[in-house]
Amino acid sequence: MSETSGYDDSARRVETRGIDIVGDDERHGKARELFAVWAAPNVSVLNFTIGATLTLVLGLEIWQAMLVVFASSLLWIFVGIVATSGPTAGTSGSVIQRAIYGYRGNKIVIAFYGWFISGVFLALNWVASSFLGAELLARWGMTNSTLALVLVTLVVAAITVLVAIYGHGLILRTYTPITIGLLVIFIVVVGFLAPQIDWSFAQPEPLGGLPLWSSLTIGFAILASTPLSYSNSADMARYLPKSTKPSSIVWATALGGAIPWFVFTSVGALLGSAVNPDDLAIGIEYALLDMLPQWLGPIFVLGIIVNTVALNGMTTYTASMALQSIGVPIKRVASAVLIGVLGTAFTLVLVLSSTLIDAVNLMLQFLLIISAPTMAVYVTDIILRKRQYSSFDLFDERPGGRFWYTAGFGLPGLVSMLAGAVATALFLSTDIWTGPLGVATGYLDLSVPVGMLVSIVLYVLLAKRQVRAQVATA
Repeated sequence: MSETSGYDDSARRVETRGIDIVGDDERHGKARELFAVWAAPNVSVLNFTIGATLTLVLGLEIWQAMLVVFASSLLWIFVGIVATSGPTAGTSGSVIQRAIYGYRGNKIVIAFYGWFISGVFLALNWVASSFLGAELLARWGMTNSTLALVLVTLVVAAITVLVAIYGHGLILRTYTPITIGLLVIFIVVVGFLAPQIDWSFAQPEPLGGLPLWSSLTIGFAILASTPLSYSNSADMARYLPKSTKPSSIVWATALGGAIPWFVFTSVGALLGSAVNPDDLAIGIEYALLDMLPQWLGPIFVLGIIVNTVALNGMTTYTASMALQSIGVPIKRVASAVLIGVLGTAFTLVLVLSSTLIDAVNLMLQFLLIISAPTMAVYVTDIILRKRQYSSFDLFDERPGGRFWYTAGFGLPGLVSMLAGAVATALFLSTDIWTGPLGVATGYLDLSVPVGMLVSIVLYVLLAKRQVRAQVATA
């Protein structure tokens, strides 16, 4: 740990700082700058695909789908609350969670969820841009599809890692123009798609009763996986002055993610009336490419690639600090390259093999089992602690330290997270896995609300007294 004086958080310099504490004299920026940081990754064509799933696969009416999208958008408030812990502690969220899981317990959580799974996320996000970029090259005459896939993947991955290497300064200063550019591209795209939407669309066999509630809850679970996965928001806010109003951080972060998420996922629900299930099976992006003027196609693909770089650049940046937080002696830049290589390898495997699709879907559902309870426990700890995190205690790894707990393990946090994960799995309802309580309720997917509620209640019961005592003696 160090508190580097005079550090230059510039867009033109590689960010060498890792999990080091950001000193008071280095704090800068305004909370409103976080809006674009979270908007750029969510002005995304993948939201079209997710939205279309609600109407094409789950059989919801458009207005029902939009209600589900709106309900899932409210979960972005959790991302905003997590962001408030960054300026208080002045370090990465992967370090802050030592206050929850203990010095050793946090290593297990972060090694799995904060680093390895980030590599999987990188691959899942890169896959869409790789396939679509390769499709565009094929239309331009490149006959070797395998070479096209590999080429696009390597170029996009290299640019993404470069963004992560330059880090916070580059992200903070470039994501606003990126957001504006992506908005222009996708608004133009939507303008050309709008005439092809069936505005009077209705399901041939409208759902009712238990089947309707099953589709509504499954749709909510699918959409909830996106905001609940962003437990890294503290990393992007850690350079803000400690005097920054917490409410400003919450709203800038939450609205930055929620507004584009709601708009473009809702557009996807509308596009469910203009495409067919076969298009969704291979990727709605291909169908949209055929529905657009020829001159707009390359611009559309460029927008998708830029969005992917924005999303994965931030993911790679935060994941680059995860190895440091678990004690691996590695510089942040080297860690960013390493996670980029891992994600690239996963991506190449996925784009070159169609046999892994079921495994990918299983991984996505499994991530929800982890992300829902970890987000719930993190937010509950912030509220109980009133955002009071002792920066230096977070780095005190000695037995007997404030966050050493029981042999280095924070049992209340670990028990609450694991119990929430079990509850999530028991109520999950998918084609791949349906928990016994999901079957018992008629395939209602209550995994997210039940899993989060179990984690919240347990953590309050088990940790409230301990947390309050820590705050009182800080």
